[in-house]
Formats: sequence, C-alpha cells, structure tokens
Amino acid sequence: MQIWVDADACPGVIKEILFRAAQRTRIMTTLVANQMLRVPPSPYIRARQVPSGFDVADQRIVQDVQAGDLVITADIPLAALVVERQAHALNPRGEFYTPENISERLSMRNFMEELRGSGVDISGPAAFGASDRQAFAAQLDRFLARQSAPK
Repeated sequence: MQIWVDADACPGVIKEILFRAAQRTRIMTTLVANQMLRVPPSPYIRARQVPSGFDVADQRIVQDVQAGDLVITADIPLAALVVERQAHALNPRGEFYTPENISERLSMRNFMEELRGSGVDISGPAAFGASDRQAFAAQLDRFLARQSAPK
C-alpha cells in the first residue's frame, strides 16, 4: 500500500500529518503537484512534479494508483476515478469517498458547478479549521491501523 497526495491544494497542516504518518508507519507517501514541493528528507516521502495543465496531477495519480492504495484529495472527480480503481480516497476534512457515496457527491458537485456557471452566487466550502484537521488525523490513524492489523 502507498499513500498518494493531490498536493496542489492540500493544506499544509494535512501534509505535516501525512509526513509524520509516513515516518511512523514506513508507508511510501508521494505528493504529486505541478509545482515544486518541499518535503522532509525521508526514504518514505517523495514529491513528484508534473507539467502544468488541467488535471495533469490527477491523471498521474490515477495512472499510478493501485487497488488498496490511499489517495488524499478534495477533488471529487479524482476521488471517483480512485474509487473506481478500488483504491481508497480521503479528503482533507476527514471524509472518505466510497462506492456508496461517490455518485451522489459527484452529482452534487456537478449541480453546484452548473449553478455557478449560470451566474448563481454560491458560497464555497467553510474555512478549513482545527476540527477538520482533527477529523482527518483521526480517520487517517484508524485507516492505517486497519491496514496494519493482522488479517
């Protein structure tokens, strides 16, 4: 299992949680972005820069992700592709995208995009806060514990 991070829009505090988890669990964690990223020196953490362009980082993650891997992303279309590949998708607010909820999330995202496109003023998501960080850390810890539990 590996952890993949859609790093262009991932909050710094989430990256820090992931860096600590990678060191603790010795799970390879790869941040993918179209800009240079600084990551701590570690055999378990790497940054992969991709060319600029619409969804290039997403396409790279989808190309490389394997069934059972974990992808950290707030991008619902990317999460849908990840779930389709039988991998796990967790957003920075600590919510898993699953085969049971991804279609609804994708439909809602598309609906909101249509509203914005027609000029309706829709506020974005709430500001990222401490409770989001705690929810993410808790979900990540539970997930990693399940993965390392004897089967």
